Amino acid sequence: MRIKKIMSLLLIAILVVASVSGCKKESNDKYKIGVIQIVEHPSLNTIRDSFSAQMKELGFIDGENSEFEYKDAQNDMTTAISIIQSFEADEKDIIIAITTPAAQAAAPASENIPVVFSAVTDPVGPGFVDSLESTGKNMTGTSDALDIDKILDLALTLTPNIKKLGYIYNSGEPNSVSCLETVNEYAAANGIEVVASAITNSSELQQASQVLVTKVDAIFTPNDNTVALGMQILAKVAKDAKIPVYVGADSMVADGGFATVGIEYTDLGKETANMAAKILKGEAKASEIPVKVFNEDLSTYINPVTAQAIGVTIPDSILNGDKTKLLGE
Repeated sequence: MRIKKIMSLLLIAILVVASVSGCKKESNDKYKIGVIQIVEHPSLNTIRDSFSAQMKELGFIDGENSEFEYKDAQNDMTTAISIIQSFEADEKDIIIAITTPAAQAAAPASENIPVVFSAVTDPVGPGFVDSLESTGKNMTGTSDALDIDKILDLALTLTPNIKKLGYIYNSGEPNSVSCLETVNEYAAANGIEVVASAITNSSELQQASQVLVTKVDAIFTPNDNTVALGMQILAKVAKDAKIPVYVGADSMVADGGFATVGIEYTDLGKETANMAAKILKGEAKASEIPVKVFNEDLSTYINPVTAQAIGVTIPDSILNGDKTKLLGE
C-alpha cells in the first residue's frame, strides 16, 4: 500500500508539472512563429528586424529551437488573409502582425493562436483589444499612437500661416480614420480648416496630391501604409507646389516629407519580441499583457533638403535641439 501511495503522489506531481508547462515546447520541438507585415517599407522593416534581433537575444534561434516564417502582404488585404490562413494551417505557436491591416487579418486567428501586433495606432477602435490595460482577447502588442497635437504644434511653429490643412489617407485603414478625428479636434481649436482627401490605393495618390496642393497651405498624413508606400510621389508634388508635408513616421521624412515628432521604431520591435517571448515560454497569456503605447521620449525629425526646396527656414532652437534628428533623401 505504501508503494502504491508513493506512486500515486508521483503521478500527481508529474501531471501538475505538465499542466504548468503546457505552453512550453518539448526539447525536440521548435517554436513556430509566423510574422506578417502589410507591406515592405523602411519603418516596418525596422520593426521586423528589431523584433528578430531581440528574439535571438532572448534565445529563440531560427533553425535551432525556432522556425520563423516572414511574409509580406504587398499592401493587399486578400493576400494578408491568405497568409494568416496558411499560418493557421501550419499551426503556428504565435502570430506577429506588423501594422493595423495585418492585425485586422490576424484577428480571427486569435481564437486559436495568440497574436502580438506591432505599430497599431489604435488597437481599441477596431476591437483588437477591449482596453489597453486589459486586452480581454488572445491579442496584445505595441502601439505607435501618434501625438498629433505635438506634430501640429510643430507645424504651426515651422509654418505658422496654416489656415487650410490637407489630410490625405486611405479610408480603408482604421488608424488613419481615427487620426482624422483628432486632427479635426485640433484644427477646430486652432481656427484651421481641414480638407480631407481619401484614397483607396497607392495608384490614386498622385492625382489626389495634385488636387490637394491647390487647396491647402500644408498637408498632414498619419502612419498610413498606403501613403507611406508612395511617400516620394506625395513629397515631389508638394515640393513642386512649395507645400510642407507633415507626417507620422521618421521614414516618411526620410522619403521627402518635411517633419514629424515621433518614436524610434526599433523600440517597437524590441518590445513586441519581449511580449512574444513571454507568451511562448508560458509566462503569460496574451490577454494578461497590457498593450504598450510608445508616446514618450519623442524626437523631432526634419528633412533639411525638403525645407530648402519649399523655402522654410528652421529656427535654431529646433535645428540644434537635443531631440532633433535631420534626415535626408
